[in-house]
Amino acid sequence: MIVLAGVFGGAIRGGLLAKRRGGKRLDILQYAAAHGIAFGLLGFFVTIAMARLFG
Repeated sequence: MIVLAGVFGGAIRGGLLAKRRGGKRLDILQYAAAHGIAFGLLGFFVTIAMARLFG
């Protein structure tokens, strides 16, 4: 669940950031993909840490 929230939240954040900076459609898609991957990976590590601590 944390991973999916990270992917979608990161994609939204990246898309909005690129749009605010005046990017074109492909710029917005690239930022959304990059942020989605990065935040999803961060969520993955948080999930692993939580499983080790509480599992």
